[in-house]
Amino acid sequence: MGGATAQQQELENIIEKVKTAQRCKQTRRILKSTLKGSKSLVYEIKQYNNDLDQPRDEIKALIKENGAAQDSESPCCNCFSSCSLWFGKCFFHIPFYRIRSVRSERNSYCDAKEMLSNVRDVLELLSRQNIEKRLSGGSIKRRPCGFPEKPGFTVGLDEPLRRLKVEVLMEGVSVIVLTGLGGSGKTTLATMLCFDEQVKDKFDENILFVTFSKNPKLKTIVERLFEQCGYQVPEFKSDNDAVNQMVVLLRHIGTRPTLLVLDDVWPGSEALVEKFQIQMSQYKILVTSRVAFPRFASHFILKPLNQEDALTLFRHYALLERSCSDIPNEDIVQKVVSGCKGSPLAIMVMARSLSRQPYGFWLKIVEKLSQGHSILDSNAELVNCLQKILEVLQNKPFIKECFMDLGLFPEDQRIPVTALIDIWKELYGLDDDGQEAMTIINILDSMNLVKLSVARKSVCGVDNYYYNNHFLVLHDLVRELAIYQSNQEPIERRQRLMIDVNENASQRWLGKKQKGMMMARISSYLTRCVKQKAVQVTVRTLSISTDEAYPSLLSNVKTDETEVLIVDLRTKQYSFPESIEKMNKLKVIIVTNYGFHPSELNNFEKLSSLSNLRRIRLERISAPPLVILKNLRKISLYMCNMTRVFQNGNIPISEAFPNLVELSIDYCKDMVKLPNELCDITPLKNISITNCHKFNALPQDIGKLSKLELLRLSCCTDLQGLPNSIGRLSILRLLDISNCMNLPDLPEDIGNLRSLRNLYMTGCSNCELPFSVANLENLKVICDEETAASWEAFIPIIPNLKVEVPQVDVNLNWLHPLSS
Repeated sequence: MGGATAQQQELENIIEKVKTAQRCKQTRRILKSTLKGSKSLVYEIKQYNNDLDQPRDEIKALIKENGAAQDSESPCCNCFSSCSLWFGKCFFHIPFYRIRSVRSERNSYCDAKEMLSNVRDVLELLSRQNIEKRLSGGSIKRRPCGFPEKPGFTVGLDEPLRRLKVEVLMEGVSVIVLTGLGGSGKTTLATMLCFDEQVKDKFDENILFVTFSKNPKLKTIVERLFEQCGYQVPEFKSDNDAVNQMVVLLRHIGTRPTLLVLDDVWPGSEALVEKFQIQMSQYKILVTSRVAFPRFASHFILKPLNQEDALTLFRHYALLERSCSDIPNEDIVQKVVSGCKGSPLAIMVMARSLSRQPYGFWLKIVEKLSQGHSILDSNAELVNCLQKILEVLQNKPFIKECFMDLGLFPEDQRIPVTALIDIWKELYGLDDDGQEAMTIINILDSMNLVKLSVARKSVCGVDNYYYNNHFLVLHDLVRELAIYQSNQEPIERRQRLMIDVNENASQRWLGKKQKGMMMARISSYLTRCVKQKAVQVTVRTLSISTDEAYPSLLSNVKTDETEVLIVDLRTKQYSFPESIEKMNKLKVIIVTNYGFHPSELNNFEKLSSLSNLRRIRLERISAPPLVILKNLRKISLYMCNMTRVFQNGNIPISEAFPNLVELSIDYCKDMVKLPNELCDITPLKNISITNCHKFNALPQDIGKLSKLELLRLSCCTDLQGLPNSIGRLSILRLLDISNCMNLPDLPEDIGNLRSLRNLYMTGCSNCELPFSVANLENLKVICDEETAASWEAFIPIIPNLKVEVPQVDVNLNWLHPLSS
C-alpha cells in the first residue's frame, strides 16, 4: 500500500504539470516537440492496451489524437488532456489540483520527459500483470518442470564455472557453446551456473532450461518453455506457429535479462538452435553439446579432470576412507584413476563398481585398462572402458539381462519402475508386487549404472508395494552401453530390437547419424534387412520410437516370438500396425507419449485377438473405449484422458476384462468414478486410484470383490465417502485414504475389516472415526499428528494398535525430468 500511495502522488504531480502546460504557449511548443518524439511510446501504449483485459476508451482517444499532433498545437493539448483523463479514471480517480507556478521552459521539458518515462513504467506493470494472469489462468509458477536440481558433490568445476560465468555475464556474444565428451560434466556445470548467485542476481527468474537430446521436436521444446515460464501451453498448428509464439514469449519476458540453456544438443540440430536466436538486448543462449558447432563463434571446452581432482572424485564414490578391509595401495588407485583419463562418468562408475571389492579384483581391472587405448579418444573407446565395468556383472548374468532392458527406453527420459516390474514379471517370472525387481534395481543403483529417483515421497512407502513415484535415470553413455551389449548377437538371434523411425531416420533402423559411433557397425546390416521383403525376428522385446511424420515399419517385420512391445510416441494419432494381430505370444504392451498433449490410439480393438496379452500400460494417452481382453491381468493408466473409457454403450468392464487382477489409475484429471460393473470382476485383488482429484465415489457394490487385498485412494481430494459394503472385504489388508481431505467420515461397517493391517490417513484430520474401529486388532495407522489425535482414545481399547507419524520428505523431484 505504501508503494501504491507514492505512485499515486507521483501521478498527481505529473497530471498537474500537464494541465499547467496546457495554459502556457511557450511550454506547449516544447510539449508538441516532445510529443512528436514520443510516437514510439504511444505505439507501446497501443500494444499494451490490446493486452489489457478491458482496454480503456481513453487510451484509444490518446492514440487517435497523437496521430493528429503533427498538424497543430491544439491536438497536443487535447492529447495530454485525454491522457490526464485516462490517468484520472484508471488510478483511484485522482483529483486535479491547481499548480501555483511553472518554472523554466527547461524544467517543463524535463518534467514532460519524466512523465513519459513514468507512463511507460506504469503501462509495463499493468501489461505484465494482465498478460500473465490471462496466459497462466492464475498465479505464476516459475520453473515448474525441466529445471534440474542443484548439484550436490562436485569436483574440479569451480574454475570452469568462474570462466563460463565471465562469458555469460559479459556483453556481446549471444550464443555460447559448452562442449566436451559425453559424461564430462557439461550439464552439471550448466546447472551450477544457473544456481550461481551472481547469475541469479542478473537474470532473476528469467533462467530457462530445456533438453534437446538426439531427436528434438521443436513444438515439444517450445511447450516446455511456456510451461517453465508459468504460462498456459498453447496447441501449435505447425513448427512455424511454434516459432512465432516462442518469439512473442521471449520478447515478453525479455524486458529483463534472459538466459536460455539448451542442454544436450546433438549434431544436426544447429538450425534448430538458430530458431531461438532473437535480437534482444541482454539475451544469452548457453548450448551444451558433445561437439563444437562451427557456426557459433564462442566455444567453451570442458576439459578432463586433472589427476588430483580425479583422485578426489574417485575416492568419494569408491568410499575408500570408509572401507574396513582390502583397501588397495595408492599405486593401484593411481593406475585405475589414470585409466579413466579424467572422464567424470568413467571415474564415478568405476569407483562404485570397485568399492569394497577384493584386492585381486582391483588388479584384474588395472591389467585390462593397461591393455586398451586412451579412454577419451572417442565415444567408442569410452564405451570400451565402460564394458570393462560390466565385468562386475560377469557372475550375475540375470542382472546383466535386466540392465540391457534399460536400453529399450528413450534417451533423456525417466524410466518408470512400474513398467520394468511389468516387463520383468512376464519375461523372467519375477513377483507381482515388485520386491524382486526393486532388489535388482538397487543393485544396479549401487553400481552407479542407474540412479533411482523417488518423486513425491509419501508416507505410503514401499511396505505397501507402491512404486508409481519411482523412476530410473540413465546417463546417455550408460544407455548406449546397454544397447551395445544387446546388439552383440546377430539380429536373427537377438533378444531385443530397437526401431527408431522419425523424420531424422526415415526408412532406417538405428541409423548411423542417430545412434553414434558404436552403432555404426550394425547400422549397415539393419539397413539391408529393411530392404528385404520381411525379416524373421526372434526377439522377445521390441521397442519402437515413432513420430507423426513417419508411421511404424512393423509391417516389414515378422515378430512371431515377441512377448513385450514398447511404443514411444511423439504424435497426436497412432495406429497399431496390421501385423500386431499376429503377435500371438505378446504379453506386455507399454505405450508412452512424450508430447505435451494426449495421443489417441485409433485401432485399439486389434488387441482383442491377442489371447496371451496380460499387461497394458498407457501414459499420456487419450484412453480408448474398452475392448474384450479376456486374459488381461493388469491395466495401468498414467496421466491419461479418461473421457471415452466408460462411456454409455461401451462394453461393460466386467466383460472386457473378466480376469483382471490389478487396476491402477494415476494422475488422470478427468477420472470421476468407477462403473458398478467393476464389482463383477471377481479375481480383482488390487485397486489403485491415486492423484485423481475429481474422483468422488467408489462403486456401491465394492463389497462383492471378495478377493480384494489392496485399496489405494490417496490424494483423491473430492472423494465424498466410502460405501457401507466395504465392510464385506474380508481379506482387505491395506487401505490408503491419505490426503482425501474432503472425506467426512469412515462408514460404520469398517470395523468388519478384520484382516486390515495398514491404514494410511495422512491429511484426514476432519474424518470422523466410528466406534466400530475398536474391532480392528493388530492395526497400524500411518498418519499426521492432527489425525493421530483422533486415534488416541482407541489406543487403550484396540489390541496391538500402532499409530505412527512418519516424517514426510517434502520435495519437488516429481517436477524434474531427466538431465544428462
